[in-house]
Amino acid sequence: MHILKSINEYIGRYISWLIIIMVIVQIVIVLSRYVFGLGFIKLQELMIYMHGTLFTLAAGYTLLYDEHVRVDSFYRESSKKFKNVVNLIGTLTLLMPFIIVTFLMSYPYVIRSWKILEGSPETSGLNATYIYKTTLIIFPILLFIQALVILFSSINNLKTKK
Repeated sequence: MHILKSINEYIGRYISWLIIIMVIVQIVIVLSRYVFGLGFIKLQELMIYMHGTLFTLAAGYTLLYDEHVRVDSFYRESSKKFKNVVNLIGTLTLLMPFIIVTFLMSYPYVIRSWKILEGSPETSGLNATYIYKTTLIIFPILLFIQALVILFSSINNLKTKK
């Protein structure tokens, strides 16, 4: 189980560096556009790619630290046993179906993109759209890993608490 946790921990820690790179690229885009009157489509697309990559690949990390959005009407003040039951049921009935549907819908889309080595629809854009789209199948895989961690932790906690 520690190995599963460490996967999202590792990816989350390193993918978060994209935030700094995004800030630098955004500054370059703004300066080049408004100071020098130059526009760079590749840099603008790069921003979109980095933003999407950051959010999709950091989703498992966010779930690892329980920082995801939760409609919290009763969960926060509840007992640990109740929280484990909610996590177990929520993971099985909501998260796992979402992961499965996301993967099954994304996989053919990504494979098609790789087969044609899909590039940007813009003339001078990045020709790596297929690489960017790959995050669509990495995203549910990382969420699945974290869902397993939640399931094992919840079951283990419920077994040890009488």
